[in-house]
Amino acid sequence: MSNAKVLPLIEPADGQGVAPCCPPLTERPMTAEEAETAARMFKALGDPVRLRLFSAVASHEGGEACVCDISDVGVSQPTVSHHLKKLKEAGLLTSERRGTWVYYRVEPSVLAAMGKLLAMPAAA
Repeated sequence: MSNAKVLPLIEPADGQGVAPCCPPLTERPMTAEEAETAARMFKALGDPVRLRLFSAVASHEGGEACVCDISDVGVSQPTVSHHLKKLKEAGLLTSERRGTWVYYRVEPSVLAAMGKLLAMPAAA
């Protein structure tokens, strides 16, 4: 049984997309809880194999990728499965089994949240 926490992505009340789990880094200092949440996401992406897998899924045609299409990252299949599991536990990927294959997706809300976290403030 895993003790990993999924990143919370909160729907804003105005319905204008997804609010990031944390404020933009340039907005104000993060609270301890916000920093922990963001650190889990960055930790999951801090491994080169995981980053390659995340990129392969995010950039795949149709916005999803079969594990059979993204497993050529220079490690064994069990290691690929381990890294995909870590990305799912961090809330960065979702998956769906179709027959014998598993298809992975990066939810648009995850990319939006990551972009907002790293966004620079608008010039005044």
